[in-house]
Amino acid sequence: MTPTAEILADGLLWTRLSPGLVEVRIDRPHARNAMSVAVFNGLTTAWERIDADESIQVVILTSSDCGTFCAGMDLKEAAALKKSEGRDIMEFIKDPFQRAMRHVRVPLIAAMTGSFTAGGMMLSLNCDLRIGLAGTQGGIAEAKVGRGSPWAMPLLWMLPQAVLMEMTLTGEFVAIERLRELGFVNHVADTPDAVRAKALEMGQRIEANAPLSVRAGKASILRAAAVGVDDGLDEASRIYAGVYASEDAQEGMRAFVEKRAPRWTGT
Repeated sequence: MTPTAEILADGLLWTRLSPGLVEVRIDRPHARNAMSVAVFNGLTTAWERIDADESIQVVILTSSDCGTFCAGMDLKEAAALKKSEGRDIMEFIKDPFQRAMRHVRVPLIAAMTGSFTAGGMMLSLNCDLRIGLAGTQGGIAEAKVGRGSPWAMPLLWMLPQAVLMEMTLTGEFVAIERLRELGFVNHVADTPDAVRAKALEMGQRIEANAPLSVRAGKASILRAAAVGVDDGLDEASRIYAGVYASEDAQEGMRAFVEKRAPRWTGT
């Protein structure tokens, strides 16, 4: 049976693919999956909902097929809001840089079924794993439209500085294959369906693992990047303490000895 999509907001769908795996899909192909105010705020709601649901173990972020994963902010809506309300679109968005994404407790996988720029690049870098579509490109186009990209600073830990500087200052795109070579993208697939299939495969592998170990792994890596090596080691030890003390830590060893699949409880 095909899972049923729920409308989380206008242009944003939520689908439970399995007990522990959720897909969040931007569904605005007519606008190159650009993010409207509704989509921005709907994504914020999605991250809150995910963190409140202990059954969710991994999330796939994708979009409807149109050749573009996400074109960034909907500039047509931005111009219309400025004209009608006299206010910048940022004033209508709860979390315009989607910083809450970086604190979601479970892994986020970006299934990028097309090219991506501006806010599309922001969404991709805020995810933990990325699958790209062959022949597409990624970029930071804000300098071309007079906007800004403070959200791009984590890329200093994900791309060479010279590459990030060129992307930011020129606004030019970089081929997905090059981004794969640089380590920003985990895998590249040949079709949109293959991109989503690879993301699903990775998601299922994560879902099958011990949830406490997965969450601590993500939290430790991000925390270490934020505080540096020495403090990162201390922080990782603190984060993992609960994992070592858990029943799942014992269950994993028992399952290995008994040659069976582990029965994780998340405790």
